[in-house]
Amino acid sequence: MTSTLRAAGTAAASALLLFALAACTGGAPAETPTSAETATVAILDSACADDAGVTIVVDSSALEDGESREWCIGTDEPVAAADALALVDVKTEGTDEYGDQVVCRVDGVPAEDAAIPAEDGSDYFETCASMPAAFAYWSLWQKPAGGEWGYAQEGLSTLRLQPGDALELLFTLHGEPAAPAA
Repeated sequence: MTSTLRAAGTAAASALLLFALAACTGGAPAETPTSAETATVAILDSACADDAGVTIVVDSSALEDGESREWCIGTDEPVAAADALALVDVKTEGTDEYGDQVVCRVDGVPAEDAAIPAEDGSDYFETCASMPAAFAYWSLWQKPAGGEWGYAQEGLSTLRLQPGDALELLFTLHGEPAAPAA
């Protein structure tokens, strides 16, 4: 019963959040949401200017064929990190052992069949069974408005982002990049 109430509450809160985000961006939602529906929100394919919203970055450029993508969610309200990723359609996958407490893949990267060059010259394949290899992993970074990048002190499920904040999922291979770009 508690999990059903929690799920219903989460769905309603998500719908209200999306409706509020749509209003904050100045764009109208594609349709008016009901308590069980979500609205379409205008998302920019670039970092936010100044403190106008929350910037999301996904950077896998350390991998062969990797890329860096960024979005701006126009809001003047706090937003949960997991909700922000959902808004920009970024999907994360945890590990069998640690669940979503450890990010193993972002939008399917690295694929389970993708060979990652290990430090000893062999190929490593990420299975997401336990902790990713210490030389090839996703890290979660947060940059507060007007501040510097630092490792996020919370996971995606509990981290709240304020307007002006930025969040980055960064894939590091053999220590590079060591931190997000400025």
